[in-house]
Amino acid sequence: MNAASQLDTVLEKTQRLIELCSALQEENDLLKLENDTLTAALNASKTKTRELDEKMRAVKLAKSFSDTNEKSVDIKQKINEFVQEIDKCIVLLKK
Repeated sequence: MNAASQLDTVLEKTQRLIELCSALQEENDLLKLENDTLTAALNASKTKTRELDEKMRAVKLAKSFSDTNEKSVDIKQKINEFVQEIDKCIVLLKK
């Protein structure tokens, strides 16, 4: 093999390496763009999840207050019924 053919072989291989490097750079750029897009989507999902968690906590808290109010109304009603029964007993005892 003479020097000219060796030089041609080196130039061809160098050209293939440059093309491969260029293709890999394009693929890398696409992957970076995809990664950025997915990162943005993940961050949006995390934000939405935090918002929904906060809303869920607020709903649970409101429901607990609602349950407490219903229970206290029930308790007050029971107390009133007991007081009425006691009053009836007192009236009967006074007779």
